[in-house]
Amino acid sequence: MHITPPDPRAVAENVRAALAEDIGDGDITAALVAPDARARARIITREAAVVCGRPWVDEVFRQVDASVRINWKCEDGERVVAGATLYELEGPARALLTGERTALNFLQLLSGTATRCAAFAALLDGLPTRLLDTRKTIPGLRVAQKYAVRCGGGQNHRIGLFDAFLVKENHIAACGSIAAAITTARRNAPGKPVEVEVETLSQLEEALAAGVDSVLLDNFDLEGMRRAVAITAGRAKLEASGGVSESTLRAIAETGVDYISMGTLTKDCKAIDLSMRFLTEPG
Repeated sequence: MHITPPDPRAVAENVRAALAEDIGDGDITAALVAPDARARARIITREAAVVCGRPWVDEVFRQVDASVRINWKCEDGERVVAGATLYELEGPARALLTGERTALNFLQLLSGTATRCAAFAALLDGLPTRLLDTRKTIPGLRVAQKYAVRCGGGQNHRIGLFDAFLVKENHIAACGSIAAAITTARRNAPGKPVEVEVETLSQLEEALAAGVDSVLLDNFDLEGMRRAVAITAGRAKLEASGGVSESTLRAIAETGVDYISMGTLTKDCKAIDLSMRFLTEPG
């Protein structure tokens, strides 16, 4: 499975900020260990998971001490069972100790996001509808969490406010109409995708008439979604959003919508329980 890798500049920036807040002006506890002591360590998962976060772990130890060697036992996007070894480390004991928590923080959070996404994506097996994330991400970690969604089998919506239009209720009110908003969007940024959020079938009709690329059906019931699919007839992509849960996901997909977006993929994730243990004593 090919997963588009994250921007290495974003990874480096994430890690730099995380290490700065953790280390400050020095790791006084790691300094208890002799500077020439070397060690080996193993990182295991205490629960089944979809792994995600290798680029961040690699970058942590590259920034802490590039001499640390990492031996990965799995790939991002791979399912692992409880007790599995994810990677092993070898290098200066101080570096292993200093980088431990930051590396695990990234890995456990992103693996949690990927694992949650995979559970929802599995509910769509056999259907053409695809699962989308949203901009409801942890501040500063959008690239990371959107990468985790890809590792979990989902797809990314727009990254931010710069790469695609999503015209919502307040935009429509400020512009005067759906058609006016779409016309202005096409003029201001030709080639950028234009999506409009609608609350009624009449708004859907207006958006389609104005040549929208995709439509977000906001809190439509199942019958409303089926009618929207029939009205649209392939003229635009349809995305369902609002009121989506584990119990409603498949029924929504069966209406024929192209996408279902869920903020819960990135804002309500539970970190995976990971642990690092030294294999040899430092010193």
